[in-house]
Amino acid sequence: MITMIKEKLALVPNKPGCYVMKNKDGVIIYVGKAKDLKKRLSSYFRGNHTGKTTRLVDEIADFEYMVVGSETEAFILEL
Repeated sequence: MITMIKEKLALVPNKPGCYVMKNKDGVIIYVGKAKDLKKRLSSYFRGNHTGKTTRLVDEIADFEYMVVGSETEAFILEL
């Protein structure tokens, strides 16, 4: 699972967009937006986290993302 996530992260562009995190059952556990998808998604899998972020990261088994034209579009899509 970790290998699959690392391989997917390598393909994520440095562009704005939205992303969904899924658990091992394929259930969406988090929806987010980013002005730089690669930077944001990578941040979940490095460094130390606290509280709810630690619990979220422990559950992530997969993610999907959608590239958009601007941070504003990402914000609207996240809603």
